[in-house]
Amino acid sequence: MRRRNPPPPSPLPQRDGIDAVRVRLPFEGSWATVREHLVERLTGAGPGVVAGMFDAGLVVGVDGKAVPADAAYVPGMFVWFHREPAAEVRVPFAVDVVYRDEHIVVADKPHFLATTPRGGHVTETALARLRRKLDVPALSAAHRLDRLTAGLVLFTVRPEERGAYQTLFRDKRVRKEYEAVAPYDPALALPRTVRSRIVKERGVLAAREVEGEPNAVTHVEVVERRADGPARYRLTPTTGQTHQLRVHMNALGVPILGDPLYPEVTAPVPADDFRRPLQLLARALEFTDPVTGTAHRFRSARTLQAWSSYSEWAAP
Repeated sequence: MRRRNPPPPSPLPQRDGIDAVRVRLPFEGSWATVREHLVERLTGAGPGVVAGMFDAGLVVGVDGKAVPADAAYVPGMFVWFHREPAAEVRVPFAVDVVYRDEHIVVADKPHFLATTPRGGHVTETALARLRRKLDVPALSAAHRLDRLTAGLVLFTVRPEERGAYQTLFRDKRVRKEYEAVAPYDPALALPRTVRSRIVKERGVLAAREVEGEPNAVTHVEVVERRADGPARYRLTPTTGQTHQLRVHMNALGVPILGDPLYPEVTAPVPADDFRRPLQLLARALEFTDPVTGTAHRFRSARTLQAWSSYSEWAAP
């Protein structure tokens, strides 16, 4: 069995808060040169793009020096490069810093902003913005929120401590509280704890409940309701399956307002349409700091628009 060693640090600095792409050449393959492999691997980059990167000296090795276009293929070799990011529509809402010390940053993320770079969202992410704003290149996310969900996200400052904070979430030692606005059903008996098995298949937008041992648990209660209007709910999950809260609220017959996936997948909206955000907010995070021993409790200062002003949220 081949021993796994940690990858070497990137020889390239970040660009606009984004790390360079790291590629490790497969141990098995018949490519003659590094360039030949990357041309085949990065087919989505477009014709001539990879060749242009080599010509410009933008692909570098562990020593930070440009890899020649005719460099021989070496199994297990690491190379780095920056991709030219596609143009992204700016999310016109700020990421607020709730708390910061030498170990962690707690941010209050707006709707529509992804937590970390993924897919078509790279520079317009909470992580990239905070790295630039705080000048902390090593900042990393300890967990994630869906792009459409607003609220609290925990980031770590020191790479060597990230695992300790991620373990908090893995071991369910973080108390998370969410708030949602959804229809009110007088026939729905609440509070209750919902338990089900949720699966999310690659390439399928919506998750679904299936038969089997529950892997998703959410406590649901009504905080308050308005006559002839929606209700405000408190959701307390003890697990973290993809779309768990959205799936459970939909299963109860009260899907969260503004949800484009549940109860049915709706047509995509333009990238610059920031109306009717999903009415789901990560309201509170509570945990004991694994590094300092400090007991932390943080609360989001955001409000859900469908509760504070339903007519404005629902306006065409």
